[in-house]
Amino acid sequence: MKLIKKSHTEQTAEAPSAGRGADGKGVSLNRRAFLRNAGLTVGGVTLASQMVPGLVRKSEAATTVAVGDDVETKRTICGHCSVGCGIYAKVRDGVWVGQEPAFDHPFNLGAHCAKGAAVRDHGHGERRLKYPMKMVDGKWKRISWDQAIDEIGDKMMEIREASGPDSVYWLGSAKFNNEQAYLFRKMAALWGSNNVDHQARICHSTTVAGVANTWGYGAMTNSYNDMLNSKAILIIGGNPAEAHPVSMMFTLRAKEQGAKLLVIDPRFTRTAAHADQFVRLRPGSDIAVVYGMMWHIFENGWEDKEFLEQRVWGMDQVLEEVARWTPDEVERVSGVDRETCYNAAKLMADNRPGTFVWCMGGTQHTVGNNFTRAYCHFQLALGNMGKAGGGTNIFRGHDNVQGATDFGVLSDNLPGYYGLSEGAWRHWAAVWDLDYDEMAARFGQETYEERGGSGSKPMNTSGIPVSRWIDGVLEDREQIVQPDNLRAMVFWGHAPNSQVRGPEMKKAFEKLDLLVVVDPFPTVSAVMHDRKDNTYLLPATTQFETYGSVTASNRSIQWRDKVIEPLFDSRPDHVIIYKFAKKFGIADDLTKNIQVNGEEPLIEDIVREYNKGMWTIGYSGQSPERLKDHQKNWHTFNTTTLLAEGGPAHDEFYGLPWPCWGTPEFKHPGTANLYDTSLPVAKGGLNFRENFGTERDGDNLLAEGSYPVGAEIQDGHPRFSADLLKQLGWWDDLTDEEKVLAEGKPWHLDRSGGIIRVAIEHGCAPFGNAKARCVAWNFPDPVPIHREPLYTTRYDLVEKYPTYEDRRGFFRLPTRYASVQAKDYSNDYPLIHTSGRLVEYEGGGDETRSNPWLAELQQEMFAEIHPVDANNAGIRDGQDIWLEGPEGGRIRIKAMVTRRVEPGVVFTPFHFGGHFQGKDLRANYPEGSDPFVLGEACNTAFTYGYDSVTAMQETKCSLCRIQPA
Repeated sequence: MKLIKKSHTEQTAEAPSAGRGADGKGVSLNRRAFLRNAGLTVGGVTLASQMVPGLVRKSEAATTVAVGDDVETKRTICGHCSVGCGIYAKVRDGVWVGQEPAFDHPFNLGAHCAKGAAVRDHGHGERRLKYPMKMVDGKWKRISWDQAIDEIGDKMMEIREASGPDSVYWLGSAKFNNEQAYLFRKMAALWGSNNVDHQARICHSTTVAGVANTWGYGAMTNSYNDMLNSKAILIIGGNPAEAHPVSMMFTLRAKEQGAKLLVIDPRFTRTAAHADQFVRLRPGSDIAVVYGMMWHIFENGWEDKEFLEQRVWGMDQVLEEVARWTPDEVERVSGVDRETCYNAAKLMADNRPGTFVWCMGGTQHTVGNNFTRAYCHFQLALGNMGKAGGGTNIFRGHDNVQGATDFGVLSDNLPGYYGLSEGAWRHWAAVWDLDYDEMAARFGQETYEERGGSGSKPMNTSGIPVSRWIDGVLEDREQIVQPDNLRAMVFWGHAPNSQVRGPEMKKAFEKLDLLVVVDPFPTVSAVMHDRKDNTYLLPATTQFETYGSVTASNRSIQWRDKVIEPLFDSRPDHVIIYKFAKKFGIADDLTKNIQVNGEEPLIEDIVREYNKGMWTIGYSGQSPERLKDHQKNWHTFNTTTLLAEGGPAHDEFYGLPWPCWGTPEFKHPGTANLYDTSLPVAKGGLNFRENFGTERDGDNLLAEGSYPVGAEIQDGHPRFSADLLKQLGWWDDLTDEEKVLAEGKPWHLDRSGGIIRVAIEHGCAPFGNAKARCVAWNFPDPVPIHREPLYTTRYDLVEKYPTYEDRRGFFRLPTRYASVQAKDYSNDYPLIHTSGRLVEYEGGGDETRSNPWLAELQQEMFAEIHPVDANNAGIRDGQDIWLEGPEGGRIRIKAMVTRRVEPGVVFTPFHFGGHFQGKDLRANYPEGSDPFVLGEACNTAFTYGYDSVTAMQETKCSLCRIQPA
């Protein structure tokens, strides 16, 4: 199938697809025609420079950048996936004229993927949204920033007055830098609502919940680089060769050193092509396969008995469930036979330490939290935690999705995962130097217990998650645990085509009283609806037009330079936040301890403010000065250990990965590998966190005989507090000033940092020393179990493995489970529909499909279909087809007939938008801002389904049917 280049004869008026010109007319899409129609007739040499691995030294109209020219070099970080590749941006007279991959950067070592090689065009992209726009009678009209903020602000205040603060939804972004993410969450708090969220809800919220509820922190434990120490690498539900290409470099280098690669996936991916063993499973059957492997591990005595005894609680209860997963049952549910499962388990048992990698294939399920916890249990069984080459390497999707999550752009958390309790709010009110009672008065006060509410006030209640905003708009008002429906949506750096239930989303868009889109590109939010007014587009800059820090997947915090000044009439996100705050009369509170230059809050001051509050996860030791020293000295860091070898950052881990304990003056080096007891805590060592109490049902939950090197308490112990310091006789180690703030406080609420300092000086982790817990008694399934997807082709399994009962008040909304699964749709929709990423595009794709170099590489939306299913449906390779889901969403796309998928499974990428159920929406974009490539969003056909703990959407195992178009 030809998906890359198109000949003159292949484009027809009857098949308007991604290959239509910006004017909507049919065009040929051979390479030169594509460049011509993209307005890039002089760009051929540039394309060659950008796509060849190595240097990028030309812009469209520039001559070669020669050594000695008046060119300034800026250090920045790629704005795509979470690897965090370093880039040298070349700037002449304020114009970004070229780029080089940073050969001395400790992550990418001079490597780039296609997206990274093309980032310069995101800064100078001609398809960007250039000016504030307002929809007037269905047409886009240019307006000023002052008019936009005034009109939007007036409408929001009108809605607030009538329906309360929760009727405005503040949808933030993984594309914020850390400082913008922090300021955004603070603004939402001052507005008086927890209806705030971002992309992490629909990519790794189940990871954060599952992992944090196993051993304390919900993040990647090791790093891409540390995979060089692995003897085995298990990848499940992930395809890093396409989704995180530079990370694959470390996997392949580890293989060259003898490591074994095990890939478990429904598709034979580009990653699977490198595997020593590939295991194909039925989508949604991860529990069966992981427990099946654990069955063999314990059956053969391969488990790490000492590790389990010292550092793990509850594995005996997990083994009761594992015992049910005999080889025959594993094969019946997952399709994986005894020999295959045995060999996979033996590969991991024979090659330790082994690391466990997963991505959204493991998270986007109604039982995603069960999957992520089962993955953790597997690593605990083999003793692979807390050591170099082991751990759970959880690859995050966007460049700062880790940081935006850490800084609380979430409906159920404040910065640092402090939760929403009164104590958490009082802590942050003190950090912000604001009166708690005055802040609490900004929130609604009614609890709505009769609607399924918990009895807690809205300030202490999780808001509506982004995965459910549609229902916040459309659901019966009397079923929502807040005064009124959502009436205004702010889509800030978020692609709606990355979310399921497209037809209902269109209805929700059209019902809103106000829609505001803040983004460098218009996104599908601007075009998929039939709105006529009260719709605004505000041009944010890219991250290359501002500066600050971003957190890579491994928790390293990296500083970015500003490469160029804001282009067109765009504004940086933190400037736009400040503009709104001024309009609402909360700007003085927002920036009480932050210098504002004109309308721009000072990034360095924002860092210093969050340093004073983020004790829980250790975003307290990374001052702007320390981060800038790391940025200036990339070359000094060891590319395996990430430890600086000499230079200003000597003996510090690159990016001061959190937790970086204490104040900046304490000079903690950061923590490269979580829970590694072979190092002193002061040098980056740790144990598992005491976060769930010290005993359960008479069992000891604290570690037994396991502790970090140099710890004075050579056993498990509870979390530190002022009282514990006094009991231990360590209270007087605090200064008089520290005692004032520490008195009566636990370690994470002590704003002096003194309790943390003293604990570490005595060799102890401030959060205690406990066992990992395998039983999350606060979850719907305390021990992870298999449950069939709501829409399943194996309805014969539903009786034994049913979903949950329907719920009320879950994230303020009614949530359906059993009532959906009650009907068998598999006769009418016989194929499993799953989704994933492509190497050329990222996220919803608006940015990357607007980049001519990337757009040329993948011009059409498609579905991978096995020859059996294609032949049964009368479909040929390259043919237009209709793919329809059981809730009525249907998409017109190309067929790729391939054996990458097995019979009964259809795969679609999720980066496309701009077509909706067969209709081309190019004419709906503001002039000149339509992406070069449009296509159907696969999520138009994806269906209802949400994780039982986090409301993660289900995109990995729905149903569909296909037919020729």
